[in-house]
Amino acid sequence: MSNKSKSETSAKKQAKDEKKTTKAQEKPANTAESELQTDNVTDENATLSEEKKEENFELKYAELNDSYLRLMAEYDNYRKRTLREKADLIKSGGESALTNLLPVIDDLERAISNNRNTEDLDAVIQGVELIYSKFTAYLLQQGVKAIEAVGQAFDTEHFEAIAAIPAPSDEMKGKVLDCVQTGYTLNEKVIRHAKVVVGE
Repeated sequence: MSNKSKSETSAKKQAKDEKKTTKAQEKPANTAESELQTDNVTDENATLSEEKKEENFELKYAELNDSYLRLMAEYDNYRKRTLREKADLIKSGGESALTNLLPVIDDLERAISNNRNTEDLDAVIQGVELIYSKFTAYLLQQGVKAIEAVGQAFDTEHFEAIAAIPAPSDEMKGKVLDCVQTGYTLNEKVIRHAKVVVGE
């Protein structure tokens, strides 16, 4: 091999080595740049995801606040409506009870007008008894019952003693001998105590 060809070969080899060295030197620079770009992209993505989270939180907050305000408005309307209905019930609640009493008043008016012209005492008594039975039947329909008193053991929940007298027998001691004023219950609740005389 001639010196010329040797020198050409070594020059080519040297050029190849220089290219490799240059490429090797360029690679870390490129790698560093690409890492910087990756970091920048990651930071941008993190910023974007945080902004999205904040937007989501704001949206959720707005939705919850809106539903809360709607719920409060609905509750306020419900409260006002129930108060209005309650007031209406208080005003007109006794209407049906009073309306059903009107026939009894009609019967009493007829009895009064007929009693002025009649001399038959038995007819008057029967008329008053009919009106009384009609009225007590109406009270029973409304849940009002008379408290049975005479012969019952004295009980402060149902009776009010206005007098105590000696009992006619030992069996009647501590029991009701007479009822001066009838007591009543409304659906098992005492609305008026019976005024009674008790044996002692």
